[in-house]
Parts: sequence; structure tokens; C-alpha cells
Amino acid sequence: MQHINLSYSWTPHQDDAALRHQTSPLRNPLMDMLQAVREAGSIASAAKSLKLSYRHVWGELKRWEQALGQPLILWEKGQAARLSEFADKLLWAERQAQARLAPQISALHAELEKTFAVAFDADSHLLTVYASHDDALVQLQQQAAQQALHLDIRFCGSVDAIRALNEGRCTVAGFHAPAQPAAESLIARTYRPLLKTGQHKLIGFAARQQGLMVKAGNPLHIKALADLCRPGVRMVNRSLGTGTRLLLDHWLSENGFKPESIQGYQQEEPSHAAVAAQIASGQADVGLGIASAAQSHGLDFIPLQQEHYWLVCLKSALHTPAMLELTQVLQSKIWQTRLNQVTGYQALPECGHVQSLKKMLPWWP
Repeated sequence: MQHINLSYSWTPHQDDAALRHQTSPLRNPLMDMLQAVREAGSIASAAKSLKLSYRHVWGELKRWEQALGQPLILWEKGQAARLSEFADKLLWAERQAQARLAPQISALHAELEKTFAVAFDADSHLLTVYASHDDALVQLQQQAAQQALHLDIRFCGSVDAIRALNEGRCTVAGFHAPAQPAAESLIARTYRPLLKTGQHKLIGFAARQQGLMVKAGNPLHIKALADLCRPGVRMVNRSLGTGTRLLLDHWLSENGFKPESIQGYQQEEPSHAAVAAQIASGQADVGLGIASAAQSHGLDFIPLQQEHYWLVCLKSALHTPAMLELTQVLQSKIWQTRLNQVTGYQALPECGHVQSLKKMLPWWP
């Protein structure tokens, strides 16, 4: 069976001849040559219509005949060149396949042109963001795109996001923490080695609620963290390295609870939405997450902690055009109004403003 590899090319413009020999937005050079030979009746005329040399077209046709083990072009002295039966079937097969896939191919073609238009637009900017999973960040991505700022967001754990920033894999990292964790808390001890004064700069983003997501109506009457240890209560957890898992482990440590006393502590999901989906489907009874994820899955939400979600970048990136555009979007009234409409979120007074580690993270010293 033959294997198909897809590719695309850039052209500054396309003339009528090229359009005539192109059977769909998804091009194949061999099919273009066969179609041109069929229409022109000679390799020389086909090469001219394709704006290629006779030698190139002749060489490519011969190369393909050898690779496929079949003749492609037939001609007799004094007669026009014509396609072999095999070449006719190749063109027919491509027309059949592309006719079936025409809507998808056209959509892919349009999407590629639209996306690459960003790269050629001098007024657009791109920021790579590694961040803890957050519903408001998805909204920010949509808002920023309207200002020609494109956020390439990769969701991962808070700890992993800051590590990616420090390793040069992104320009911005997103993490979250309670506003006032103790200086020697698990949260402070985890984040402190990753962030350095004079090197990192905090950018205010949002305050959000963390809490327990439970089935609608809360049939098990779960009200507090201690209820996770009750017999028969099945929990679904977040992955190691996420800020939410760190927050849970912090609470367990502060209250003297052991992870092994919680049924389902080892069952992990990568996002708030995935945790909510597990509860909504009956695979678990409770999980720690954000209010917007609970609402989107029809769950009840028991708030436990307001936390700050921060964006952080290196000081050296602070005054780049893309970062300046990001801070302007965050400071805009239209964004802050949109953020306040997301369940469980509140725009901070410092939203979009650059803050120092020592001032905004009082547990830093």
C-alpha cells in the first residue's frame, strides 16, 4: 500500500495557468504534471504551462515511473503524448479522494492562510505561555487575539510552568498561590527556589476561588476538607506539580491529615475540567478545583480558599513589544469586565501591573 505524506508551499501569487492545473488546494506536483500533459498533449507544452523546464518535467516523470514501476506517459512518433492507463487511474483516484475531502481541505487551506498571515503581519505579536490550567486564561487568549496579540498557551502544572520559564521554553509562566501562605509552608518552600528577586517580575492577573467540587445537590453532604477522609467518599486528585495539588497537600499537612486516609488520592487528572468530568460521570464524589469548572459540568461548589493567579516573566522580557501589549490588554476595562463575569474570578487592582516579588509575596523573605 502506498503511503501519503501531506505538505504545503508558499507562493507570493498564483497565475491562471497554475490554477488551471491545480485540482484542489492540496497540491501534488506529479498530479499537476500529469494534468498538464493531458491538456497540452506534449511534455514541452506542459512544462511551459507549468513554468518549469522541459528537462525538469521529463526527469520527474521518468523518476516517478521508476519509483512506481509503471509507465505514466505514452507517445508514438507523430502523435501527441497521452497518459497511460495507470496515470489516468492516478488522476481519477486523486479527484475522487479530494472530492470527498473538499470541505476539509478547503477549511485547512483557509486556516493555514489565516494563521500564517499573523507571521507576516508586522503589527501582530506572539507570546509563548506555560501556565497552570485556568479558565480565565482561555478567555484572555481570545481577548488578546482581538488586539493582534497571540498567546500560545501550553497548560501544565504551576511548578512545571515556572521551570519552563527558567529554562527558556516560554516567555510567560502562570502560577497560583494563596495570598498569605506562611513563610515555611509547603507552598512557600516549593515556589521560593524557583523565583528570584531582580530576575523575575510578577504581573497581576486575577483572584479566584478554589474549593471542593461535588455532585449536584451534594448528596454526601461534603462541607469541609475533613470530609475527604470519611469512609465511602471517593476523591479525584490533580497531578503532581500542579498548584492545586500543592494547595491540597499544604492543607492536609497543616491539618494533620494523611494522604493515605483519602480514598482516590492517587487517582489523578490533568485539569480542573477533567476532575469535574470525573465527578459528573459518577467516577468520583469530590475533587478540588475552581468554581467555573464546577459550573460548566453542573456540579455544586464549596469555596475553601481565595488565591491569587499570577503571571511571571523574566525582567529582560518586560519591555518587549509583546509583553507591553499583554500588560495593556490586562489593564483594559473591557478585559477586566470580562474577567469579572467568569464564575469564581475577580480582577485584581494590580491586574496588568508589574509587581515586585517582595511586595506581593510577603512570605518571600
